[in-house]
Amino acid sequence: MEGNLVGKINNQIEMETPNNITIKGILGLLMANTEATDMKKVISLGMGDPTLYSCFHSPDVAHDAVIESLTSHKFNGYSPTVGLPQTRKAIADYLSRELPEKLCADDVYITAGCTQAIELALSILARPGANILLPRPGFPIYALCAAFRNIEVRYFDLIPDKGWEVDLNAVEALADHNTIGIVVINPGNPCGNVYSYQHLQQIAETAKKLRTIVIADEVYGHLAFGANPFVPMGIFGDIAPVLTLGSLSKRWLVPGWRLGWLVTNDPNGTFKNPKFVERIKKYCDICGGPATFIQAAVPRIIQQTEDVFFRKTVNLLKWTADICCDKIKEIPCISCPYKPEGSMAVMVKLHLPLMIDISDDIDFCFKLAKEESVILLPGLAVGLKNWIRITFAADPASLEEALGRLKSFCQRHSYQQNDHH
Repeated sequence: MEGNLVGKINNQIEMETPNNITIKGILGLLMANTEATDMKKVISLGMGDPTLYSCFHSPDVAHDAVIESLTSHKFNGYSPTVGLPQTRKAIADYLSRELPEKLCADDVYITAGCTQAIELALSILARPGANILLPRPGFPIYALCAAFRNIEVRYFDLIPDKGWEVDLNAVEALADHNTIGIVVINPGNPCGNVYSYQHLQQIAETAKKLRTIVIADEVYGHLAFGANPFVPMGIFGDIAPVLTLGSLSKRWLVPGWRLGWLVTNDPNGTFKNPKFVERIKKYCDICGGPATFIQAAVPRIIQQTEDVFFRKTVNLLKWTADICCDKIKEIPCISCPYKPEGSMAVMVKLHLPLMIDISDDIDFCFKLAKEESVILLPGLAVGLKNWIRITFAADPASLEEALGRLKSFCQRHSYQQNDHH
């Protein structure tokens, strides 16, 4: 009897676990393949966690606010599952600064990081037969959440030569009456793109035409340092309903605090339907949000962080993005079709015909980790085979060292170099 039960459980696990690649999973395997020596420390440009480098540190006011809320002993209990009222209000006010219609606290749901906001969005929208339109390349957690919720994933391509803009014709061709949303990541992960006001408006118009919503992932909101300023998708909420997902993680450099949000930007009231609100609240009851004392610190963090802190972060990212692109130009076998203008990462194309003994992007990244102790993310992890994602949120010295090793590796593995011997 017991044997049958174990067999049954194993079959269920076998059947129901999605086989999606995750960024953390593949980076763990790559890390296990590195060999650190006294001469060569491991440098990871694989994870979008700037706190790994001492030049990126969160503002003092954030730490002070957390200490204050913790030592007050007022925030050791449960918070409402949708979030503390003052936290919801502070985020509504913060996001409203750039929106035509003011948000209220009830439009905001506090989540454990942006990852939980993704899970919340897909779970409340899921229904039998549903499909969702995801960007390729994109952030793989969307497809993983969709797999657990039995939502069919349909990919539309981002166009590298057009600043990774959305292929709107592909979006129209993919959508049908079962499409529950179009996901837009801006500023872009993994591409470093920042969409123009006009392009975001076209996306909203397309969603309206297709009678669907936009899920706007703005986890890298405001981290823009190129020609286009950051424009929140919520500006176009009167054209098509927008679910905005965001967090403190990147702009405040505190990814480990797990403080995110899901916000309904929707002047026409589609999301105000009592059944929809009830559904969100019930899902929040299941999943629980971030620690209460971190939530309690949010109003002070948002209100008292000075602009000089944000400017410093953006200037540093601009500098490291420039270093990254300049160094890539010197490296044979790889090229960057679009210089990043925001976020913390860039997509780089591998030219495999120029390389010997490298079969694909996975092979490239594993051999690079083993030979040079440098971690980069294979493009396959974000949906684009034979590309690689490089995170440039690193201190300039480590970045230059890593890209120098990448250059040596590419030279060793290129036909051109080997023909000279």
